[in-house]
Amino acid sequence: MNLLMIPLAIGPWQIALIVVVVLLLFGGKKIPELMRGLGSGIKEFKDASKEEETSEDKKD
Repeated sequence: MNLLMIPLAIGPWQIALIVVVVLLLFGGKKIPELMRGLGSGIKEFKDASKEEETSEDKKD
């Protein structure tokens, strides 16, 4: 196995461990708020990238 591929080999036990750590750090009530913020950030990024593509198309 290539050394670069080792970090990408995440199994179900590693995912479960990550979920437990996140729950312990942030608590159950804080996680939906964090996910909403993450979702809105991704949406803004997509909108900005689409806006950039349309402005580049107009220049050509």
